[in-house]
Amino acid sequence: MTRSIACVAIVLSCLGVATPGGAQDTARVIRGLDFVGNRAIGDELLSVAIGTTNSSWLAREWYVRWLGLGEKRTFDLIEFRRDVLRLTLFYRQSGYMEVKVDTLVRRKGRDVFLTFKIAEGPPIVVTAIVVTGLDSIAEARDVLADLPLREAAPFNRFLFQASSDTIITRLRNRGYPAAEVFRNFSVDRQTRTATVSLETAPGARAVFGAVRVDGASRVDSTFIRQLLAARTGQRFNQQDLFQSQRKLYQTELFRLATVTIDSGRYQPESTIVPLVVQVAEGRSHRVRTSVGYATNDCFRFGAGWAHRNLLGSGRLLDISGRVSKVGVGQPFDFGLEQSLCKALEEDTIGSSLANYNLTAMVRQPRFFTPRVTGTFSIFGERRSEFAVYRREDIGVNLALLRETARRVPISLSYRLSFGSTQASDANFCAFFNACSPEDAQRLREERMLGIVTVGVSWPRQNNPLDPTRGHIYALSTSVSAPATGSAELQTFLRVSGDAAWYRTLGRSGAVLSWHLHGGLIFAPKVSLDSASGYFVPPEQRFYAGGPNDVRGYDLNELGPVVYVVNAVDTFDVTGERTLAQVDSGNVRPRFSPTGGNTIAIGQLELRVPAPIWGRRLRLAFYVDAGTLYERNQPELAPIKIRVTPGMGLRLATPLGPVRFDVAYNGYDQQPGPLYMQLNDGLTLLRTGFEQPRRSHWTYHFSFQQPF
Repeated sequence: MTRSIACVAIVLSCLGVATPGGAQDTARVIRGLDFVGNRAIGDELLSVAIGTTNSSWLAREWYVRWLGLGEKRTFDLIEFRRDVLRLTLFYRQSGYMEVKVDTLVRRKGRDVFLTFKIAEGPPIVVTAIVVTGLDSIAEARDVLADLPLREAAPFNRFLFQASSDTIITRLRNRGYPAAEVFRNFSVDRQTRTATVSLETAPGARAVFGAVRVDGASRVDSTFIRQLLAARTGQRFNQQDLFQSQRKLYQTELFRLATVTIDSGRYQPESTIVPLVVQVAEGRSHRVRTSVGYATNDCFRFGAGWAHRNLLGSGRLLDISGRVSKVGVGQPFDFGLEQSLCKALEEDTIGSSLANYNLTAMVRQPRFFTPRVTGTFSIFGERRSEFAVYRREDIGVNLALLRETARRVPISLSYRLSFGSTQASDANFCAFFNACSPEDAQRLREERMLGIVTVGVSWPRQNNPLDPTRGHIYALSTSVSAPATGSAELQTFLRVSGDAAWYRTLGRSGAVLSWHLHGGLIFAPKVSLDSASGYFVPPEQRFYAGGPNDVRGYDLNELGPVVYVVNAVDTFDVTGERTLAQVDSGNVRPRFSPTGGNTIAIGQLELRVPAPIWGRRLRLAFYVDAGTLYERNQPELAPIKIRVTPGMGLRLATPLGPVRFDVAYNGYDQQPGPLYMQLNDGLTLLRTGFEQPRRSHWTYHFSFQQPF
């Protein structure tokens, strides 16, 4: 559609555009603009083809216009008459030669309501498309595959031009920099048919020649040449020019970077294509700060400093730090868990101490080849998962990222750290039988953890922030073993994958999207003095529930949980009185998510424009389903699929959509073992304990689409 809109703007420019000095009745405000009778071309494309524009929603609807807000567009009669010619020309260029455009102007006081009444008529149909000149091209079949203009379709001049451009682009991506296409067509108005011919002139097949660099002063020109995907002696490919330009921007060294054919030295009949790189260098240093607030983080702050041309070699040195849980965690406990950050009041594990991260990172934009970027970093951090665990460690990380010619990123990373993980005693007791204080402390000891991770993704969505078409696939595998530097209790294999699809439905602007997520964790059986099991570190387990997966649950609420009641609350040492108090509802145990080693989630969402402010506000209707469980202990964490429907609002902003979701959850809270805690010991009171949910409605406020 973007290409069609651009072609429309060029074709219609000959008819003039609206000017502030036109014949306008400034007292008449456009309150409505509609198209009637158009089936082949949507309202959005037609609205681009005309000069008359509608007033904004706030200035259009009778129940809010009295506020005096919004932009008011006045009615210009001369421009309105020109719009009839514009629409007629646009339809004829689209293949509808017999189109008739009429108008209806309804006045109500000083308000004007406009309607374009369109009778499209039958189209001119393409009966044959003949392409010549590709006999010497081995990849001719691929060059002609899926052209925009097709036989038995209306003879759309815009698609005719787009087909020519497509052939030229494909030839230039196959080594023919001087490729041209000459267009011709014949139309029979009586039979309403058209024949189309495209005569191609591929020219000579060529390779890249010498590269000239202009504009570099602080950055070495040899380094710039090394970053280019277009290398001397390599077969010409126009896509490599774009990839080279993109690589230069990714270094953050340049405000402007272009990689093009050196037209002053290139001859169309030559088999060698010289290149010129023009750059405008940016600032070498950057300082950044950030401040924010989140429900599960309270207040957070960050700062960083970057040097983009370390030692004049184009390497990036970045030193950054951030802190969160400010207001609830020591040493920044200001008591905000009683007010602004009340959601963290019961999170005694993850929010008792402030989280932090200090990182020094060096990035090499060219690691042996221009397509590979290498990153080395050292870090020290404390991070936590809400109500689950707290992890403190220091370490190093080495990452390599390779982007293939089809823009499929493949990553390989190695992370080696030394630290410990804090979790609740009940967590260790339920899923590793480590119920004694000695065994629990053993699992909390500081250890080495070395993880090798391989990831690949295939992003093909049209917009990374708010996709409406395309798909994205991702797969990640992590290995932790003695061979990678991990201690015995840190051994596991973790595999996870995601797949999401997006499709626009008709001309309504509705978007149907669906998402699948799955993962498995495998770990060997290990033993302690009095406990044994398939132990997986809490920070490596899967967790579910929250604004981005099964939205009927709060964060990490879906899946295996353990319940703990403090014996001090019931003045009990045997557990009988405590259990009776729990059953009667006088005491409500606190629960802690433990995560699982198997996860499967499916989501289906329909987004439609809202009745008001439809271009920025959308309604969402969705159904989320998922399960999270522990394969090795089905009696403690059985397979239970939960389905939660809901609806929400999506408000478009420059940073992505702002979301508000409400979901219905008709289930009780997840079942799990109930423990009584007395001093440092745990006593199992009941297995499969389940308590009623306080509310069947769950609310989420967040940013960007859930998938």
